Amino acid sequence: MSEFHPPQAGDKLTTRCCVVGGGPAGLFLGYLLGRAGVEVIVLEKHQDFLRDFRGDTIHPSTLELMHELGILEEFLQIADKHFDSLALNLEGKQIEGPYFTHLPTKCKFITFAPQWDFLNLIAEHASKYPNFQVHMQAQATDLIRQGDQITGVKVNGVNGEYEIHANLIVGADGRGSQMRIDAGVKIVEKGIPIDVLWFRIKKSGDSIDHTLGRIKNGRMLVTIDRGDYFQTGMIIHKGYFDELKQEGLEEFRNKVTDMLPHLAEGIAEIVDWNQVRLLSVQLNHITNWAQPGLLFIGDAAHAMSPVGGVGVNLAVQDAVATANLLADKLYKGNVTLDDLKQVQLRREAPALKTQRMQVFAHQRLFGKQTPAGRPVSISWGFRKVAGLFAPLLRQKAGKIIGLGFLPEHIQTPERAPKETATTT
Repeated sequence: MSEFHPPQAGDKLTTRCCVVGGGPAGLFLGYLLGRAGVEVIVLEKHQDFLRDFRGDTIHPSTLELMHELGILEEFLQIADKHFDSLALNLEGKQIEGPYFTHLPTKCKFITFAPQWDFLNLIAEHASKYPNFQVHMQAQATDLIRQGDQITGVKVNGVNGEYEIHANLIVGADGRGSQMRIDAGVKIVEKGIPIDVLWFRIKKSGDSIDHTLGRIKNGRMLVTIDRGDYFQTGMIIHKGYFDELKQEGLEEFRNKVTDMLPHLAEGIAEIVDWNQVRLLSVQLNHITNWAQPGLLFIGDAAHAMSPVGGVGVNLAVQDAVATANLLADKLYKGNVTLDDLKQVQLRREAPALKTQRMQVFAHQRLFGKQTPAGRPVSISWGFRKVAGLFAPLLRQKAGKIIGLGFLPEHIQTPERAPKETATTT
């Protein structure tokens, strides 16, 4: 494989497919298309994949795809912990939650891996194919049109602005998608009443804790065991962060210590608000995933909330379905609008079902309208059901979380490239 040189200002590249966004959806799609012999360029606006507090919960559905691709064992070497079940701590009482041991997959557990390690692994394997390229520090700014047809994108790169012209542009640039704005698609918001504060709490000892959620005195923490620390999320009402900061760091530490007293020493190391990051939770979808020459997938098509940790996995499922449906068409160079609509036809229903599940969980856990700063409102119905988590309910929840509503499988072949990219 020849050494990659970033395009120069004024260059005009041509390719079969240009994927905007180097997250799980975009990079996984680029990998599958490159593997299937399709000429593809993935654009990533940052200089690397190292960005904190990105989704890193990898479910059995995604692990199964990596097994099918032959990269599972390599991935498991970078995964932190494996959990074949999850638990909830409600007012000091441990309640067993979803379990995954019954799933028809090679890996009957969920795992956690830093998303940058996951993306680096995918990029490394994709780069083995000469018709795959990833352009780092390359931000797509505008769509290029010829009449009603999208024919390319303008890109700000390390050497200046250049253009990429392609049979297909895929918008996989997340919930803040610039391509989505430029295309003028309609966004349907679902009014989520919470935000999440992300921070790390240092652990002592090597014990493993599979308690994912903790609810006490009307407050909720998400705790992900990462070995020597907990990746922790405090659920707050939307817009409450400024008021929380006014109360002071000591009061914030007290709130966390009340729920995690055995980690008081680690909590004490949070001495600056810069150690606490605000994740503004969004839950929305677009109504039209496809235009002539343009397709949206992943968070750009349906932004998910953190409930269930499904975001990364749903994005990867979108990528696999897109490759399954379009790789042969792209290989031959004849993708139509009807072909693109087949992706939405297949993936929209499971995405919307998942969002309805998340909305239900938000309403039951946090209420529809609760004043900012008030404790999380845990409905009496949830308390009753949580205390009686029946095995059948735990099994069903494990299937929905672990596999999703429509798990995909690799159907694209591994073959030689059709052609190579050109620059003018």
